Amino acid sequence: MSIIKLYGLKKMIDEISQSHNLPKSAVQQALIEALIKGYERYRRAQRIERTHFDDDYFNNFEVELDVEEEGFRILSTKTIVHEITNSDHHISLKEVQKVASEAQVGDSVVVDVTPDQNEFGRMAAIQTKQVLSQKLRDQQRKLIQEEFEELEGTVLQARVLRFERQSAILAISSGFGQPEVEGELPKREQLPNDTYRIGTTFKVYLKKVREGPHRGPQLIVSRASAGLVVYLFANEVPEIEDEVVRIVAVAREANPPSRHVGPRTKIAVDTLERDVDPVGACIGARGSRIQVVVNELRGEKIDVIRWSPDPSTYIANALSPARVDRVLLMNPENRQAHVLVAEDQLSLAIGKEGQNVRLAARLTGWKIDIKDGAKYDYEAEHRKLEALLAATSSEDTEEDRDDAIDTFNPEDSRQEAE
Repeated sequence: MSIIKLYGLKKMIDEISQSHNLPKSAVQQALIEALIKGYERYRRAQRIERTHFDDDYFNNFEVELDVEEEGFRILSTKTIVHEITNSDHHISLKEVQKVASEAQVGDSVVVDVTPDQNEFGRMAAIQTKQVLSQKLRDQQRKLIQEEFEELEGTVLQARVLRFERQSAILAISSGFGQPEVEGELPKREQLPNDTYRIGTTFKVYLKKVREGPHRGPQLIVSRASAGLVVYLFANEVPEIEDEVVRIVAVAREANPPSRHVGPRTKIAVDTLERDVDPVGACIGARGSRIQVVVNELRGEKIDVIRWSPDPSTYIANALSPARVDRVLLMNPENRQAHVLVAEDQLSLAIGKEGQNVRLAARLTGWKIDIKDGAKYDYEAEHRKLEALLAATSSEDTEEDRDDAIDTFNPEDSRQEAE
């Protein structure tokens, strides 16, 4: 079989592999694809009488790269026919039967169609070099894309490069020794307390990797994601990493609807170890552990609360730092609750512009109404509940409605309150 020599092929593959930080197999694949394009250029020059080539015309050609002999061959899969109408795709039965008497029309054979070393041509070589550069870039982007896709949902180190409109463009490191990749931090994913200056470094949460049309993979990162808070606590609290303490839920408002309200997070934690205080483990001695998280989030307020399987207890804890007198599960099926607090705790329970109760509702999954315990009318609320159930659950059975009403019994509530 003939071969077109590529002197220094081994050394070239090694050098490209090192300079582009690509495995040798990826470099070889890029070279094979480039040589195919170079051969296409050669064949187009040879077939002057053919003015049009379909997109799939050269699909039956392939390159066999021989690294040991430092060269390559061109092979073509051709169909056996009686009469040749296209020499690139067909071969005559008589010709094949000279070496394989059992061959039949319609069979396929692989034929060595490697041109002479000198015939391949300077233009084909130039085409090969140009395509190789493009293929190497494509291979590099593909590997980077695959690498970062595996890192979705993790936290990475980033450095501010520049600004485009309202987005910050960052240089992001995977931590595996690969070159930095540009990522976008959109305005909605930024923190109001952050200061974004060129060269500033901080941690970001990798939300999504999507394939860009020109510049390779596009990384969308966030400083506002709840995942960043989870990572920071897991990194700072050994009990979380050791799975002694677990994070059950997180509710975060990194960009409040009003500029008068600062960012705030509520995080619910739990443990199966009787001797471990999950809240204390997250806060640390004199607040040392939680302070590291707060500092990374530029002063964001963080409430660490104890999760409970009992909804009433969980809701009361979620409204911390307010003191709750009583939680009434008005409609468990629709997860609605009334929370009774003292008058001096009303504003604290609700929070500035409703932020505290809003986050507590997100954390627990319950619709929470804060009520002044001293002015709460049990009978009136009971009547409202009955009317609501009658209007909204007409398809439910009477027994179902009675069960829902029994959950909130004003007499029991009054006795317990007393």
